Amino acid sequence: MTEFIHPERQAELELLARFPLASRQQGIKLHRDAAPDLLAAAQRLHASGMTSSPDGGYLTDAGFHLAQALQGVLAVLSRPAGVRPPSHELIE
Repeated sequence: MTEFIHPERQAELELLARFPLASRQQGIKLHRDAAPDLLAAAQRLHASGMTSSPDGGYLTDAGFHLAQALQGVLAVLSRPAGVRPPSHELIE
């Protein structure tokens, strides 16, 4: 069966989901002994302008909006079955 999400994209999404969104002054720092797929994902996110550093750093404006959207999707998908989000959350 073909994978729907390429493993490289999956690692990038996983990393974006880890960024704290409460403050733009918070970031993440990957250590050299982190999983190789996450280290590579961090470098790709930096190369595409989503983060300030190849080892994590801070989210850029574009990265913040992307992480915010991703974390919103994950929050909706994490709700118990049958619980619908308020209608205003579906259109923001």
